[in-house]
Amino acid sequence: MSEKQKQPLRIRGAIVEGVVVSTRPKKTAIIQIAYTKSVPKYERLEKRKSRIAVHVPDGMNVQVGQRVQAGETRKISKTKSFLLIKVLP
Repeated sequence: MSEKQKQPLRIRGAIVEGVVVSTRPKKTAIIQIAYTKSVPKYERLEKRKSRIAVHVPDGMNVQVGQRVQAGETRKISKTKSFLLIKVLP
């Protein structure tokens, strides 16, 4: 397969929603995902957050503060294994 005939990245696994907190790296957006975790000892829920590096395909633009949806794909680089699917309203 030549360099011009690259296959598109396929989504497999988790699909997550988060807020863009940085677009500093080239073709990458850092998104923050908020979730809750149960604490059995105190019978409560605690808020947690996680940051994920997401690949931004050519033709898509995102800005800080936008809600986005990302899907898991093959490893793209050392830190990126998610692909931006769409920008949510």
